[in-house]
Amino acid sequence: MAHDEDLEELGRKRPAMFTSAWAEFGFCYSIVMSQLLTEYFVSGFNVVLPTVANDLKIAPESATWPAAAFSLVVSAFLIIFGRFADMYGGSIVYLVGTIWLTVFSIVTSFAQDEIMLDLCRALQGLGPAAFLPSGMMLLGVVYRPGYRKNIVFSIYGACAPLGFFLGIFFAGVAGEYSTWRLYFWIGAGLSASTVALAWFCVPSDWAEKRELKRSGQGGVGIDVKGPVLIVCGLVLFVFAITDTAHAPNGIKTWYILTTLIVGIVSLALGFWFDGHAEFPLIPGSIFKVKSMTPLIIAMFFSFASLGIYLLYSTYYMTEIMGGTPMQLVGWFTPMALGGCIIGTVGGTVLHKIPGTAILILAGLGWIVAPLLFALAPVGANYWYFTFWSMLGATIGIDGSFNVVSVFMSTHLPAHQQGLAGALVNSVLQLSIAVFLAVADMVVAYTEDDQGRRQGLKNAFWLELACAGTALVVSVLFVDVKVADHHGPQAMDEEKGKAVKAQGTDKPARMSGEGRNEGVTAGAEARVDPRVPPPVVT
Repeated sequence: MAHDEDLEELGRKRPAMFTSAWAEFGFCYSIVMSQLLTEYFVSGFNVVLPTVANDLKIAPESATWPAAAFSLVVSAFLIIFGRFADMYGGSIVYLVGTIWLTVFSIVTSFAQDEIMLDLCRALQGLGPAAFLPSGMMLLGVVYRPGYRKNIVFSIYGACAPLGFFLGIFFAGVAGEYSTWRLYFWIGAGLSASTVALAWFCVPSDWAEKRELKRSGQGGVGIDVKGPVLIVCGLVLFVFAITDTAHAPNGIKTWYILTTLIVGIVSLALGFWFDGHAEFPLIPGSIFKVKSMTPLIIAMFFSFASLGIYLLYSTYYMTEIMGGTPMQLVGWFTPMALGGCIIGTVGGTVLHKIPGTAILILAGLGWIVAPLLFALAPVGANYWYFTFWSMLGATIGIDGSFNVVSVFMSTHLPAHQQGLAGALVNSVLQLSIAVFLAVADMVVAYTEDDQGRRQGLKNAFWLELACAGTALVVSVLFVDVKVADHHGPQAMDEEKGKAVKAQGTDKPARMSGEGRNEGVTAGAEARVDPRVPPPVVT
């Protein structure tokens, strides 16, 4: 009992590497900006897309691509960059990602045609693919399981709706009062400020990773064949299902059928090679964690609801409800503010309420959000339908994201924190890319006979089916306990203390100031013959 109380107290303390509250604030601010920036360039682009399409003469049937290209590239490269973070250190990967996003946000603002826009949006996606897993890795490594970690991860999650709101706000301002290019310039400025702060506030683990690798203690690597085939397969597969609805003969069109078959074969070969590799991208050991597999399945469908909702609620409020860009800002405000409140407050209850209960509540939120749009009559009152739909959506995304982020980080050891961050965000972005394509097919195949309004409503019915699937899986198969101070990360620390007691520890470094005790202890516990590894990969 006393031991548990000591662990709980450790979970509330500021990590030793931070000499002051300001140092911790600077670190947290620079990392949570990764969530804000990603959501900024997803939500805001949906709002500014009609203006961009009109300016660059993009046909309606091609308008899905600039929105989907970003999420597709993020999802395809997330796990690869997560592995790079585990190999070379989270700090360097995080900095490179934020610098990359800054540069290509500026480049995207000068797009002159549809092809350049699609290409730039895809290249933009490489930035979040790098800094999302590495940012979550840094948070997971620095903070041990417990109350403080729950709070920090909740703030991290709350920055998603904040970024969402800032995205639609500046997109609305740019679309209504200036040029759409202003939206990208503001995003580039936010990204540049993140680079500057991260440069000074994120402690470097580059030297330590090099030392571990040189001494043969790094423990991770990458085999090229599997990742290359998986990335190619994902791109071809998503291209095929996205373009099917607009191809001359549908799925029978030669290039659709070809890319679909080649994509599926590439994915199958990629996963086969990766499964037999010395260093697989996704080690089979993580699926041995209780509830991991059903949780990933549930989140895939839950995050799909988010992607469909953001794009098609924007279309519906613009085309059917006649909203201007600035009106959309006001209509989306409840979702943004509610997300900030739920995301922040959620951290105070994650160690008291079972994660499964929160997932069920989030699932109910996702049932309400699309259902109200699907049932809304012509001329529906905003306060009766849209307002409550927005609240349901924010309960859905913030509740589920907080639980899955803390679960992944807490149940994977220190040397797999990059994988934890990559897996969460990969499921998020991949589900968005895939189901945006499916929703596009549903709308394209039904709107000619049923009209544009009903076609958009059909997308919400698809979202309802996704939400229902996620809720059923969560209720029947997911068992997530309270997010307390236990887990493999805490085990790493305890074993590290045992190593220290035996006098075999080595000094740790992170920017020359010392690292979180559990990180170094976990690495050294894996090479001490007297202490078994916490997880075998």
